[in-house]
Amino acid sequence: MVTSTNGLPIIVMLAALTGLAASPATHAQSRTTHGDNLLIHRVQQEKGMNLPGRGLSMAQVERDYGAPLRKLTPRGGDTKKHPVINRWDYAKFIVYFEHNHVIHSVLNTPAGNNTNPAAVQ
Repeated sequence: MVTSTNGLPIIVMLAALTGLAASPATHAQSRTTHGDNLLIHRVQQEKGMNLPGRGLSMAQVERDYGAPLRKLTPRGGDTKKHPVINRWDYAKFIVYFEHNHVIHSVLNTPAGNNTNPAAVQ
């Protein structure tokens, strides 16, 4: 049986040649840059759309944008620190309400659980 104490540098060199030895920081930077680009693109899209604004009531949203495709079951409401949150899904966007007023509107993209929120419990 042949053993080599110098085998480690060869393995490191081979890994570097095949791209396996890229630093974790390089991989993290690549993911962050890609994620940042996606987020910037999404924010730019949202600015160009007519989404329900913060503070509108449910009645105003329904009057101005029509009935949503789906109204999810309200969540929260167990304490003052956890108010009732409602979510309405439209074809191109999602509206979140605290009690009866809009707190946020976002594009409905296939990211995260936007495609099937019922599957996330």
